Amino acid sequence: MAEQARLAVLGAGGWGTALALMADRYGHAVSLWSPFAQEIAEIRRFDEHRRLLPGVPVPPSVRLTDDLSCVREARLVILAVPSFAVAETAARLRPVLTPGTLVANAGKGLEAGTHRRFTQVIAEALPAARVAALSGPSHAEEVARGVPTSVLSASEDIAAAEEVQELLMNPRFRVYASDDVAGVELGGALKNVIALAAGICDGLEIGDNTKAALMTRGLAEMARLGIALGARAETFAGLSGMGDLIVTCGSLHSRNRRAGILIGQGLAPEEAVRRVGTVEGYHAARAGWELARSCGVEMPITEQCYAVCYQGQPPREAISRLMERPRRHETEAGWRPRA
Repeated sequence: MAEQARLAVLGAGGWGTALALMADRYGHAVSLWSPFAQEIAEIRRFDEHRRLLPGVPVPPSVRLTDDLSCVREARLVILAVPSFAVAETAARLRPVLTPGTLVANAGKGLEAGTHRRFTQVIAEALPAARVAALSGPSHAEEVARGVPTSVLSASEDIAAAEEVQELLMNPRFRVYASDDVAGVELGGALKNVIALAAGICDGLEIGDNTKAALMTRGLAEMARLGIALGARAETFAGLSGMGDLIVTCGSLHSRNRRAGILIGQGLAPEEAVRRVGTVEGYHAARAGWELARSCGVEMPITEQCYAVCYQGQPPREAISRLMERPRRHETEAGWRPRA
């Protein structure tokens, strides 16, 4: 276990709070920041994040603050803000962050409009920082309670990835290091689309066979796009691909799956997202579809998920379209177009 260090976690939602509690539990000096004074006041009042992590105490040793200068002396700054807030938060950090500070993004998604990975967004805003991604199968509800969890720390600078690993790894939170940051971030973003589709299957009550096929072929198309964008195929067989896909498609902790269930039951996608809250798979369906088209990569599940979310296609029709596609070999190398 690493020596005690000063850490700042930015974003007091469920995931940020869980990471702060985990780091505090193993001896780090942790500041948990929120831009919303009311959110900080409510956590202080109840000594827990009553809305997102009810029943999990937030001890006084976790410093709660709405002052971003908490990052000045931090050895590691963890961004755990929603996707739409990553660029803004990184820009706000620039005047107060000490050059050379390690910054790890813990969110999963792609920047709206540009479809850039978040380490790219952060590196542009904070050119003097050392940037990494933290990803993998990790529900906040379980990490906050000390459930054994394994994740990935990834950076093009492998020393930065290994430093995040050193600081965060403990007997209940195992961290692997990787230099395939593209694969790790794309796996974390694209699996949300497949989880949304898996939830739709559950809402339609069409069975385990369909869901198993969806997850397996979903992983194949995630890897296909990832390779086209510079990632390594084997990364998608690991924690940020297969591992995250399993946990997100199978658990009711997953907002993507919960929103998908509502859509499968007949609710309009926009209303399902409104009811559930942040549903990264809804936004990633558009990003994945647009990236696939720009790269000339075939992603049939993502395409159908996009059609359901944005073009009004009924979910059962989407399934029929997937099942009626032309015959293929399972492995990419074995497929040849018919004359």
